[in-house]
Amino acid sequence: MSGALRRLWPGSLFGRLSAILCLGLALSYALNLQLLRYERRETGKNMMVYYLAQDLAASVAILERVAPLERAEWRLRFARQNYRYTDAPAQPGAPLHSPLALQVGGAVAAALGPRYPLALSARDGRMYLQLRLADATPLTVELVATEMALSPWSRLLSALQLLMLTLFTWLAVRWTTRPLAQLARAADALGPEQRGAPLPEDGPLEVARAARAFNDMQRRIATHLAERMHILAAISHDLQTPITRLRLRADMLDSAALRDKFQGDLDAMQAMVEEGIAYARSTGGASEKPCRTDLDALLDSLVCDYRDVGQHVTLSGRVGRAASTRPHALRRVVGNLLDNAIKFGGAAAVEVAVRAAPGGGVEIAVLDRGPGIPPGELYAVLQPFYRVEGSRNRATGGTGLGLAIAQQLALALGGSLALANRAGGGLEARLLLPLEGV
Repeated sequence: MSGALRRLWPGSLFGRLSAILCLGLALSYALNLQLLRYERRETGKNMMVYYLAQDLAASVAILERVAPLERAEWRLRFARQNYRYTDAPAQPGAPLHSPLALQVGGAVAAALGPRYPLALSARDGRMYLQLRLADATPLTVELVATEMALSPWSRLLSALQLLMLTLFTWLAVRWTTRPLAQLARAADALGPEQRGAPLPEDGPLEVARAARAFNDMQRRIATHLAERMHILAAISHDLQTPITRLRLRADMLDSAALRDKFQGDLDAMQAMVEEGIAYARSTGGASEKPCRTDLDALLDSLVCDYRDVGQHVTLSGRVGRAASTRPHALRRVVGNLLDNAIKFGGAAAVEVAVRAAPGGGVEIAVLDRGPGIPPGELYAVLQPFYRVEGSRNRATGGTGLGLAIAQQLALALGGSLALANRAGGGLEARLLLPLEGV
């Protein structure tokens, strides 16, 4: 397929099926119309040859019986739309050997009999049939080829039939592909953080089976997510008691250095348990009801909270209008990004930049001047329990869940989270939120 055809070719299944079927119907109908015209032409030609032979035989018989002075008047009476009679002597012309000429000559010769030898010739685009009467008077029949044209009403009817076939084909393809479009929308709406509405399990057998399988898969995913949260919650709950006992036993140690090491390990365990619970519950962002929120006020309040505890955080840009969103989930996402930037960004200021995004959304970027992340690990750090070696390892703190929680909540908000290294050093975490539908 050439480049021009590829650009014109529809990309959707509905468009391709409609184009193929409509094009096939149009070609089939055009072929059928040409076949109809060919049949009419052949039928008309055979009828013309038959009636020409019979009419010419009758005309010759009448001309033989009338007086020579009256023959001119009778020749005018015998004239038809596609042939006429004249007493002009035979004129030289190209002999004819075409199938039509042989058919005409044979039919006329059979009707006239052997008394009237025939000569067929062509001149000026017309066929001439020449013979002599019994008294040697020349008689020439001038034939003009005519075609039986289709009547206007038959053309209109053919166009209406083709239009109806195209319309019903379009409706059939749309009715057939609509369940596929619904399935695609449901699959797009389904994510690890939310559960879409079940598809209706009706329609044709194949469609109902596909919808039933999708609904079963959706229920299994929801059950799996619920089990994950329950398992993490149960593990964290069961770990609380042994961690508390270990803290009490560590306090009874005589060695202060050993006691401090035990307390550090227990603090790390406690942080991992709490972050595990937070990650398991991060899907709760989808269950929070959206409400009308002043995004500028929310971000300003969050930045002020960090400034109150001595962190150097700045805010630039404005959204400029309220939007429907889940404020607690959004606050948690931006807070996790700020915590990550403050922890690994060094002493430099952390900036929260708000700017318009293509498509009518808003982009909230958290910028730091830390060591950044190796390009090959920018996506991996969004996965749970993943840590970057070097400056962002266990020694610097963190459980590898902060960005994963932010990623989960960003998806729950209908947006996306992406990381990129900044020119000159540092990391940029971009939270993209569509203002319509969040």
